[in-house]
Amino acid sequence: QVQVVESGGGLVHPGGSLRLSCLASGSITSFYTVGWYRQAPGKQREPVANINKSDGTNYADSVKGRFTISIDSAKNTVALEMDKLKPEDTAVYYCRGAPLVGPVTWGQGTQVTVSA
Repeated sequence: QVQVVESGGGLVHPGGSLRLSCLASGSITSFYTVGWYRQAPGKQREPVANINKSDGTNYADSVKGRFTISIDSAKNTVALEMDKLKPEDTAVYYCRGAPLVGPVTWGQGTQVTVSA
């Protein structure tokens, strides 16, 4: 089973930018859907953005126009470029890979904190 590991989290001021990266242990294209979720304290995990082989890229309404997801097949990575960050973007961000058939793979998460 392909594993994924996130990196790139940190502390940023409101309005700032961060780039998260998710590295797969095998071919990133083995996933039918690959993307990012986040979980804020006291809240449920929610989808942020994904790339799906059937319908392309998808974004949560709360991040449209600010976040960009991209995939680099040669490097087996999927990135999340986050701009114009807001305090409400503070959460643990998880990479998720899902094959068409089979178990879903989650990373261990990376903390993003947006604070003045």
